[in-house]
Amino acid sequence: MRQRILRRLRRDDGAAVVEFVVLVVLVLVPTVYAVIAVMSVQSAAYAVTQAARESARAFTQADSLMEARSAARMATRVALSDQGVPWRGDELRIDCQGACLAPGTAIRVSVSTRVRLPFLPDSLADGVMGAVPVSAEHLAVIDDYRDES
Repeated sequence: MRQRILRRLRRDDGAAVVEFVVLVVLVLVPTVYAVIAVMSVQSAAYAVTQAARESARAFTQADSLMEARSAARMATRVALSDQGVPWRGDELRIDCQGACLAPGTAIRVSVSTRVRLPFLPDSLADGVMGAVPVSAEHLAVIDDYRDES
């Protein structure tokens, strides 16, 4: 009787299921999470790059400074929402070297945001460890032949 019990305990029946569950929990789940997190950060990186470029373009083509800032904000909002990045309103920064719309002036547009890591509760996602900062800059120059009227 004792021999029969020892033989049963030594068999590998059912070990594949246990190994599969351990493999999935320890390897596959963290890997899938990392891929999802990297994809969301990469999407936000594309969004802020596009937003900076389009905001600078919209700013340089406007006729007045107020219209330029408004057009740049709108371009930022559209570019970020294109990639599903929420618009908070403080992502855009515009720096002019000299008079903003004068010919030859360099305009530096910076767009930055924080990407929340997926599946984190709000208490963790709003902290330093729960979000990844993403930013982009674009330098545009006002055309030398622009009409200054």
